[in-house]
Amino acid sequence: MGKPTKKAESYKTAETDRPLKAKKKAMKRVAKLPLPAGLPAPNELKPPRPVDPTASAMTNFRSTAGAEAAILDALWSTVEARRQAGDIEHSHSARLLARGTPKVAQKLGEEAVECVIEATQGNRHATIMESADLLYHLVVLWVDAGIRPEEVWAELARRQGISGIAEKAARPKGLLRAAQTTKLP
Repeated sequence: MGKPTKKAESYKTAETDRPLKAKKKAMKRVAKLPLPAGLPAPNELKPPRPVDPTASAMTNFRSTAGAEAAILDALWSTVEARRQAGDIEHSHSARLLARGTPKVAQKLGEEAVECVIEATQGNRHATIMESADLLYHLVVLWVDAGIRPEEVWAELARRQGISGIAEKAARPKGLLRAAQTTKLP
């Protein structure tokens, strides 16, 4: 076969770039979080990940009924161990934690936005993948803040059976002052 024509090349590029272009367009519509002073600008977008629909998204964590919280507990332990080891050359978690709380929080926000975009566009599989990224970055934030998963589980257990309206009404008034509002949505 000969060299592809320009028309064939541009068609191929347009087809492969279509999901990335749609994601970039959607990202422009979302307000960006302010970047803390002194941090380098983040990459615009991650390239799309290759997806094998037959592969399990959690090859290392085989879930059984009721073991979902244990998966997050194990993930927290792994991230904490990576933080303690401090090997920023070989550990994404250690590298992210070494960049400080503002970067950790920014990454969590970026993953939340990506998850919202995929959900809004109705991309079920991509929403699952972005949800996993979001949970990972939430766990990194917990490690950075010194929060153990049991503390979050206890708060969720405390709220169980309380209506959202009643729970919001019971929030401390200082939270309302900090938010500079008389009511929260």
